[in-house]
Amino acid sequence: MKWGWVFLGVFLSLGALSWAEKGLESPEYDGKDRVHNLNTKNYKSIMKKYDVMVIYYHKNVDGNRSALKQLQIEKLALELAAQVLDELDDEDIGFGLVDEKKDSAVAKKLGLEEVESIYIFADNEIIEYDGELAADTLVEFIYDVIEDPVEIIGNERELKGFFNLDEVIRLVGYFKSQRSVHFMEFDDAAEEFHPFVKFYATFDNKIARKLKLKLNEVDFYEPFMEEPDTIPGKPYIESELVDYIEQHDRPTLRKLEPHSMYEIWEDDINGEHIVAFAEEDDPDGFEFLEILKEVARENTDNPNLSIIWIDPDNFPLLVPYWEKTFRIDLSTPQIGVVDVEDADSVWMEMDDPDDMPSADELEQWIEDVLSGKIDPDNDDEDDDDDDDDDDDDDDDDDDDDDDDDDDDDDDDDDDDDDDDDDDDDDDDDDDDDDDDDDDDDDDDDDDDDDDDDDDDDDDDDDDDDDDDE
Repeated sequence: MKWGWVFLGVFLSLGALSWAEKGLESPEYDGKDRVHNLNTKNYKSIMKKYDVMVIYYHKNVDGNRSALKQLQIEKLALELAAQVLDELDDEDIGFGLVDEKKDSAVAKKLGLEEVESIYIFADNEIIEYDGELAADTLVEFIYDVIEDPVEIIGNERELKGFFNLDEVIRLVGYFKSQRSVHFMEFDDAAEEFHPFVKFYATFDNKIARKLKLKLNEVDFYEPFMEEPDTIPGKPYIESELVDYIEQHDRPTLRKLEPHSMYEIWEDDINGEHIVAFAEEDDPDGFEFLEILKEVARENTDNPNLSIIWIDPDNFPLLVPYWEKTFRIDLSTPQIGVVDVEDADSVWMEMDDPDDMPSADELEQWIEDVLSGKIDPDNDDEDDDDDDDDDDDDDDDDDDDDDDDDDDDDDDDDDDDDDDDDDDDDDDDDDDDDDDDDDDDDDDDDDDDDDDDDDDDDDDDDDDDDDDDE
């Protein structure tokens, strides 16, 4: 079990809100250490003290600061759960930690196999918890563990509650009494699947008639199906009931729950899941879910079809992760096929989010998935082709840029030559103009000098005339 992709809900449970009224206060961790560190010397004596023992088999964190902090957070969730369950009067519930490296001998003796998993020891049974490591979810699961494996339906209200519980696998049988041998076989089978599969029984003839059950008969209810299947071969022994359940424990449509999310996700078909996201409280989500149920009911006999329904409201902290990983918008219903190994996915195109696909359209899309026509692996190849096209486009762009640069250089050279020629012409013109100006100036000077000489001569003549007079 891997906890890394689950955001722990423990932070939301560590302290009471400052404005909470009495009677609505969330439990606040009191700082008392209740979680034991189990080793070869103390594990037997500690486990004898409790009716139920919850053990977290964790990886070794020596020398890894981030892993150490993660373990501290996980231990804090366990401490809060232990504190809440410490208030129970009927059951003594203990919590412990087993280090995969330091306490490997303890893990071997207890039968702990999967690191980062929680094991619950109760009534000589070992139950592996496959849900998120959050205090509230774990406590809820333990409440189910300590309940009786078979719930008795004794009146109309309890019968109504049974019919309303349509999201899980249920078995219900009609027996003469609790001392009946056939009921004892039924009860023994229930212990094998407790608390993951719900077992119900009635000893009331009127209730049995409304359930359409005969004496010593057991009906199997698949999630979201309108009618049950009667298990053949009554009366049954334990092994017959166990075999039937194991052959039918993968429903056509099942809901992902926080307390069993890993168990469901690990139960894939050929490495893939058909996943549907829909908010049950949203009008569009409800409509889509009803269409999905219709398709599941029409294909319930197909052993290769199993659809996981996820209500985003149940996993608010995982919504951003799913939207980023699958590149979808979870504000509207979605259905796709997901590769469980690398999370590659292909999603059904819905042109109008306000217009849900019909049951026939949805069934056709699912048939394309089952036939391999729609496959996340094929989508990977398309992505690779797109990448190659992008690379070719980049090369073409580079060539174009080089050509443009060469043209620009040639143009620049031509422009420079033209500029030089223009400059030379301008210089020549300027020189000619200067020469002309100089010539004009010289001519003007000569004219002026001649005029001056003429004037001087005239003046001299006048002076001579005056002298003669």
